[in-house]
Amino acid sequence: MLQVIYDTKHNEGVDDDSKLPLLVYVSREKRPSYPHRFKAGALNALLRVSGIMSNGPYTLVLDCDMYCNDPTSAKQAMCFHLDPKLSDSLSYAQFPQIFYNVSQNDIYDGQARSAYKTKYQGMDGIKGTVCAGTGYYLKKKALYCRPNHEDEFLQESEKNFGFSTKLINSVKELTGKNVNESKTISDATVQEAKKLASCTFEQNTRWGKEIGYSYDCLLESTFTGYLLHCKGWNSVYLYPNRPCFLGCTTIDMKDALVQLMKWASGLVQVGLSKYSPLTYGISRMSILQSMCYGYFTFSHFFSVSCLLYGIVPQLCFLYGIPVFPKATNPWFTAFAAVFLSSLAQHLYEVVSSGGSIRTMWNEQRIWMIKSVTACLFGCLDVMMKYIGVAKANFRLTNKAIDQEKLEKYEKGKFDFQGAKMFMIPLTMLVLLNLGCFLGGLKGLVNGGNVAEMFVQGLLCFYVLVLSFPILEGLIPKIGK
Repeated sequence: MLQVIYDTKHNEGVDDDSKLPLLVYVSREKRPSYPHRFKAGALNALLRVSGIMSNGPYTLVLDCDMYCNDPTSAKQAMCFHLDPKLSDSLSYAQFPQIFYNVSQNDIYDGQARSAYKTKYQGMDGIKGTVCAGTGYYLKKKALYCRPNHEDEFLQESEKNFGFSTKLINSVKELTGKNVNESKTISDATVQEAKKLASCTFEQNTRWGKEIGYSYDCLLESTFTGYLLHCKGWNSVYLYPNRPCFLGCTTIDMKDALVQLMKWASGLVQVGLSKYSPLTYGISRMSILQSMCYGYFTFSHFFSVSCLLYGIVPQLCFLYGIPVFPKATNPWFTAFAAVFLSSLAQHLYEVVSSGGSIRTMWNEQRIWMIKSVTACLFGCLDVMMKYIGVAKANFRLTNKAIDQEKLEKYEKGKFDFQGAKMFMIPLTMLVLLNLGCFLGGLKGLVNGGNVAEMFVQGLLCFYVLVLSFPILEGLIPKIGK
């Protein structure tokens, strides 16, 4: 379905302040026998339709749960897109995701502080940050060619872009060629746009491969941004004082973990594919940039080490088997220095970005929870796909706000409702730590070597303190 809601021809004789832009509603065709390619397919359909309807050189991508909070965002982005020093190689200007419903005690780390205030700003200094999938102004030409290679796919245009003269002319116009194409929206243009939004148009073309948003990964925007950087395009990151776009963050454990599992699965899939930043990326971008992408794609394997650190030292503490150096051993200083320096670094990053000690503590806790649940399941999901046990699945995050969940979130209480699958390993890990800690203390009271078991006991205690809200949430369930 395609409907022109407002045509610019109605602006004739209207004051400049009262003029409205072209507004077109598009609902692309879907059939069970044709893959619709999720968000990437929708974006590619919109690119084609907008190409023959208005053909603006830039486009704003926003998720359905976000809205514009500052109308000057376009002006801010254009300051970079139109800069003669940057324009030739700039693909998109990324704004951070800011959420209007983040509580002061952000127990789920919904604001994603470490990403938007630390990692993204760091990547901005090495030719561009990751594409977040929403809140960015994209140069459409970047999806059709490499920098300074405007004719790359135009030599066999119908084979690459599809059988549409209007669409091919719109691409030529974006790449700087003079095209005599009427800008009026006629019935023929509307019918052509419907054809471009059909599910069969992309067959035997390069859409979803070298052209448009890629279909090789369910994290379509992030992966497409990565491919743009590999092709030589750059990006910029803008973090203005006034949030330009506001959205709705997750307010319960289930949605937070489902969302992260989707991200983890998609990123690990990229890391293990032929497009891995350590092989494909490193030959097409700087070493630092490929290392950053490598961190994002492989960091979820931390879940394995977190799981081991949550099981092995604790069991050894229970049975009196030393794993770490004695507290009186000089090597103990090395372990203590690594642990304390990592906490100090984390605290510095939090405080320097406007956070507090409570913010740091919440991030430590939710990082541990997510590592042994969503990240672990995300890695397992990819492994199961590789051996053919599971199929690729696009998981939607709930965008509706439940008042009861919102009240719990604002009070800083965890809501585990609907997260049973994730809670199984987490609950077992917490109960294991509790049992091993009590059993290990009993062994120390009965004559165990405190110096030998100090680090393991401290680690066990640290995990329990982090896990206190989980125990607090489990006690009522056990009582029932």
